[in-house]
Amino acid sequence: MSTVVIGLSLGMLLFLLAAGLTLIFGMLGVINFAHGAVYMLGAYVSYEAGKRTGSFVVGVLSATLLTALVGAVVEKLALRPLYERPHFYQLILTFGLILVLSDMVRFIWGPGYQEVAIPAVLSGTVDMLGSTLPIYRLFVIGFGAIVSIGLYFVLEKSTFGMLVRAASSDAEMVRILGLPVGAIRMAVFAAGCGLSGLAGSIAAPLFPIELGMATNTIIDCFIVVILGGLGNIRGAIAASLLIGMVRAIGYVYLPSWVDIMTFSLLIGTLLTRPQGLFFRTARTA
Repeated sequence: MSTVVIGLSLGMLLFLLAAGLTLIFGMLGVINFAHGAVYMLGAYVSYEAGKRTGSFVVGVLSATLLTALVGAVVEKLALRPLYERPHFYQLILTFGLILVLSDMVRFIWGPGYQEVAIPAVLSGTVDMLGSTLPIYRLFVIGFGAIVSIGLYFVLEKSTFGMLVRAASSDAEMVRILGLPVGAIRMAVFAAGCGLSGLAGSIAAPLFPIELGMATNTIIDCFIVVILGGLGNIRGAIAASLLIGMVRAIGYVYLPSWVDIMTFSLLIGTLLTRPQGLFFRTARTA
């Protein structure tokens, strides 16, 4: 049971991170290489806000809002002029953003590790189904499930979701109808970055906070996006849980084969179903 809980919690953390990347690509067609750097920034902001206020909730909210603000500024000032240009311009921009954010974090917090303590209300363990389970990992599973359900309803059932899908499929028509395409795109990019910062703040009590977060996590994030199907939120949920379980089982039974198992799953998917395991023909995210 403990292995299942670890796998589900890893999967939900991956989903929180990959959902933002999937949202940005599905709605804007932008592959954001800087997503891992935003995740790192969210973890550091959560650490700083929590240290100053003594509140884990304030740290989570601060990380989410600040990274969303960074995303809005980047979209408006840097990314927006590049939509009509070849995609490699966007790749260069987001790669450069990794360097900027990493240097900024190094300047403010230094190159060492930082740690965030698990809040008292979520610390400790609970006995369930014959196993002793960490309360915080159960919280991560429940929190990730709530976010995934909320994201699904916002994108699939709300007026805003309808506008976002319309702007992604035919921006010119939406603009002719008098709707603010620029504001919609900025909101989507800000939301994607906010989700990444949120993932960083939730992961902070589980893993050391350090500069390598900017690159280490983005590999698993891209694996999830590829397995789930580019731009597919529901596919990202399924792929995140799949990768989380594969890693959890690997850590217990075959620790030296964890990365091999993960990349074998990726290679097998690319060879047999390159559009993703959960690809849908209509790109509605």
